[in-house]
Amino acid sequence: MTRGLTADKFMPGASLPVWRKSMRDSRLGLVGWTLGHVGAILLYLPFYPSIGANTDMQAFFTDFPPEVVTLFGLDQLGSGAAYSQATYFGLTAFLLLAIAAISWGATAIAGDEESGQLELTAAHGVGRTQIVLERALALVTKVVLVVVSASLTVWLLNDYAELALTPANIVAVSLALVGLSVTVGMASLAAGALTGRKTVATTVGAGTAVLAYVLNAVSQTADLPWLASVSPYHWAFGVSPISNGFDLPGLSLLTLASGVLLVVAVVSFVRRDLGAG
Repeated sequence: MTRGLTADKFMPGASLPVWRKSMRDSRLGLVGWTLGHVGAILLYLPFYPSIGANTDMQAFFTDFPPEVVTLFGLDQLGSGAAYSQATYFGLTAFLLLAIAAISWGATAIAGDEESGQLELTAAHGVGRTQIVLERALALVTKVVLVVVSASLTVWLLNDYAELALTPANIVAVSLALVGLSVTVGMASLAAGALTGRKTVATTVGAGTAVLAYVLNAVSQTADLPWLASVSPYHWAFGVSPISNGFDLPGLSLLTLASGVLLVVAVVSFVRRDLGAG
């Protein structure tokens, strides 16, 4: 059976047919990831008044080794913004969205190529460049939808959890999270377009996410600030947009990195022999 290639499911003459099909095929997974983020937010943020704003808890956190305190910002949990960054945006949200973006990026080209779906898609008169661009657009769309849902949840809990977050700064940190997650996903997509191997695509995406986090962590714990300058994680959260607002240089670097990876994906996929290997 050929999955998802019937006339009513794949319409090359329609606008953005590859994007439409990608969004349709992943709608259940998208709902699952969205609910996962909402659950994580409900697990952490409502407890800020009894944890982050509690002086006894603050004293407990600062008793940890200095490296741990610095790495996780345990000495800054006294504000709702810092607490939200440490517990959700900078840790749980990044982890969940990185996993999702890596999965979407690895499946976009390499996953479908290994399953034989990609050749069937191309047989409908859809060019390789169009396939990559629309699959990349689908990845970005899915990341944005998850982050928008999560950000709305944070905003709705803002007063109840006494976080004192400003709407503008919620938008700022949300854009940073989108940029970071898309960069990780694009690394996975580019590797898949270059090699046609889902395992390689997943490994590259995961390596990008881990390296971004580790470089930022080492730059803080080892007092090596230059490492932060090459960390996408630092580009996203280095100036704490949830506290200080939009970081245009950081967002620009994330956008540039994603753009370069997309170009690599298009060029390598167009030039590669799909029948090889």
